[in-house]
Order: sequence, then C-alpha cells, then structure tokens
Amino acid sequence: MTIKRSSGILTHISSLPGKFGIGDAGKVAYKWVDFLDHSGIKYWQILPLNPTGYGDSPYQGLSAFAGNPLFIDLENLVDLGLITLSQISDHPHFPLQKVNFTQVNRWKTKILRIAFDEFIQGKNARILSGFEDYYSENAQWLEDFALFMALRLEHQLASWKDWPEPLKMRERSALERYARENKREIQFHQFLQFLFHRQWSELKAYANAKGIQLIGDIPIFTGFDCADVWSNPHLFQLAEDREPLAVAGVPPDFFSSTGQLWGNPLYDWAAHKKEKYAWWTQRVKETLKTVDLIRLDHFRGFAGYYRIPGGAKTAEKGEWVPGPGKDLFDTLKKKLGDLPFIAEDLGVITDDVIELRDRYAFPGMKLLQFGFWESADHEFLPHNFPIHCVAYTGTHDNDTSKSWFRLAPEHERRFCASYLGHHTRNIAHEMIRAVWASVALVAVAPMQDFLQLDGWARMNLPASTANNWVWRMKPDVLTEDLAQWIREINITYLRANDHKDWPAKEYFSK
Repeated sequence: MTIKRSSGILTHISSLPGKFGIGDAGKVAYKWVDFLDHSGIKYWQILPLNPTGYGDSPYQGLSAFAGNPLFIDLENLVDLGLITLSQISDHPHFPLQKVNFTQVNRWKTKILRIAFDEFIQGKNARILSGFEDYYSENAQWLEDFALFMALRLEHQLASWKDWPEPLKMRERSALERYARENKREIQFHQFLQFLFHRQWSELKAYANAKGIQLIGDIPIFTGFDCADVWSNPHLFQLAEDREPLAVAGVPPDFFSSTGQLWGNPLYDWAAHKKEKYAWWTQRVKETLKTVDLIRLDHFRGFAGYYRIPGGAKTAEKGEWVPGPGKDLFDTLKKKLGDLPFIAEDLGVITDDVIELRDRYAFPGMKLLQFGFWESADHEFLPHNFPIHCVAYTGTHDNDTSKSWFRLAPEHERRFCASYLGHHTRNIAHEMIRAVWASVALVAVAPMQDFLQLDGWARMNLPASTANNWVWRMKPDVLTEDLAQWIREINITYLRANDHKDWPAKEYFSK
C-alpha cells in the first residue's frame, strides 16, 4: 500500500448536516466532498457504516456486512419515483446539532416502507433489474441478514438468544416456514441494503474522481446480538445453548481496577482457519466496496486477545491467548492482494503486536492528546513520530482538543503550551498545526477540532452509553474562510491533495 504525504478529516456520515435529522448519502455529502477537495484534503475518515442496535454505537453493529438504512438519501428516492416530495416535506422538527436516533429511525423507516411499497409494484424496470443483480451478488450474507432483521422486529427487538428455541437454534424447518410466511418483510430489508449500497457506491465514486479516498473501520469484534453470530455460531466461542463461553475485554490497569468487560463474543479462530478464513475474507472484501483504506480497530487482538470467562461480572479474571496472527493476514493477502490496512495500535502494545504490524508494513497510529503525560521522549509527540504512521489530534473516542486542554492536569497544559510555543488561544488549531507539521505520512483531525468546538461536541465517551454518537455539524459551518485555512496548512506542510498543483511560492505570492 503506497501512501503519500497527505491529510484527512475524521467525521462520520451521521454528523453531516441536512433536513432529515441525520447525515446521509445525499446532496450534503456531495457538498462535503467538494469542501474536502477545495481544502486540499486527501482522506475522509468515517466510522463503521453498519446498522446499529442498542446504544446506537457503530462498534456494536447488527451486521459486519450491511449498511445503515438511516444513511439512505430520501431525495434520491423522489428522483427515482419511489416517493413524492410532499411525503418528505412534512417531516418532524429535528435537532440541528445532534441526532435523535429514535425520532429519525421512526420517521425514516415509515418513508422507506412507502418507497418499498412502490418498488413492489414493479413500475420501474431499471430499479428492479438493479435490485436483482445486487441480490444475486450479495445473497451469501444478505439472506441471513434480512431474515435476522425481520425476526428481530417480529420479537420486539429482543436479542436472538431470547427468541423461540427453533429460531434461536436455526432449525431449518422453522426458518423456512418463517421465510415463506414473511417473504415481503424479508425482502424489505434486502431492498434497503440495495438502496444503501447503490447510493454509497455513487458517493464513493464521486469522491474518488476528485482524488479523495475514504478511510473506514473494521471493529475486530462483532456484537453478540448481530446477524453474523446468529447465522455462524460455529465461528464463535459459544456453548451448545449459544451462550458465550468467553467474551472480550481488557484486564485491570491504571485506569480501571476491574478492567473493561466489553462482552463481545470471541472468535473460534481454529474454526476460521479450518474454513480458510472465508468469513474474514468476505468481510474485508465487502468493506473495500465502501472505503479505500481500512483501520483495523483493536489491532493488538490479532496478535493476542484477552479472554474473559462467559458470565463474568468484571474483567479481573481473564487470560491472554494467542490470536490468529500472520496466518490470517497471509491468507488475506493471498486471496485479496495488497492489504490497505491501518493498525489501531493504541494502548499497551507488546513486541508481538509490533512485529505483526511491521511484517506487513501497516502504518500505526499516533495521538497528540496522549503525548503530554510524562516527558519529551513520549512516542505521541510529533518530534518522535515515525514517517510511516497516521497521526491524529484525537479520535472519535477522545474529547475535543479544546475541551481536553481545558480539563487536562496543570502540568499537561503547561507542557502543551510550551510545546506549541505558548500559542494556546486557538488550541485546537494549534494542535492541528503541530500534527500537520510532523513527518507522519498522514495527518488527521476530527471535524470538531477544525471547528474549535468544546466538549459538548464529543463523539463518544468510552464505557458510557448516554449521549454518544449524536454530534452533527451545523449547516453553515463549511465556510470559505475555514476551507482557506485548511488549504493553507495543507500547502504549508506539503499535504495538499496530490492531484492539486499548489506550489507554496505561487500560493503565498497572491
């Protein structure tokens, strides 16, 4: 994977402005891509695109393959003749700066069902043909996912482990009977995936044509309550009754005396190996249809992961066990060729993780907010960055840089101020400038830092479930002044999108 010196902005599709309560793949997304292009930005980094369950976290998705129907552009459906403009003009009053997921889901699902009813009537032969092609190409995961979603709604969103035994255990006769009796509802969920992937493919093509690439996420683990665990129980460490034998997390440390009990089911890596990692190969292949580069979340888990017994109340009693390591990545490379991965290697990283990362030359991550804890030799300070890395002011799990600086211990604030030359009035922009000036191949900051927002705009607070993932940018923030500032630092630090001919001498002579 060849990466040139460049820059990116981290903001999820949900955070884009728009009339319908949540960012989507419509006109505002195209305007956003134009803004990135105008600013000289090379990479748009997003979070996982999968449909979400309880807590609305994209890292606890309902599928490793499906897209979130909430990101479907409704105005495009008007153009396709599936709904009318009047049907979406009378929409609820949505908050401008946050997503009300319950409100958006309720209203948007109603509109999408209207579109599906129109589709079922078969008046648009072009859409019908496109759906049939999409279904045949994706049936391997789409059938089980659509069945799962229909059953989930049938059982009032209850976890699949609480479904009637024949459905929980996937008895063929019970599934076939349900599929026959609920064909229309199952097809509805297939139709939504067709719409999502059709629109997202067009948006990605538009961005790529402008020289902009998308960075997406693959969370190493799936949530328990997802289509993949239900439909492939043999690939996870589950007992015969489908209860988890072990779950994921991290052991006690300085930050938590009881560790972190994530609760995700763990993979049965021996079963994956027996199937030549077919599920993982498909997962990466499908993800690369929606993004150009993949950030592998919790990369250390591929070298070794923390195994907590099922039913444990805390993460105190667990053990480290080997992950699939090079066996997985050698197989992926053999099947897929070049692996455009970024290794999320934050936290306590051991030699085996570094060896695995470097074996495939995956760039790791550096995080400026974490650089001021101790001394000037900290690996997250820009003068210590290696070239082959992706450097951030902060990620979706961090506070905004403005809020971080305000709340940081006194010694960290003083260290940071000294490091930045005591330019702390616009602290977020000064931290961006420090990352951009570094030797890191790619420099990235969340959009909240470009907008110099305080902690209310934080995307996620780990180990909490309230008020996460909801931030949205206001409709008027993509100004020419901001684009010019971003373009200028990209030119100053040689990070302007490489399809642009922007020499500094010419730019600063104007």
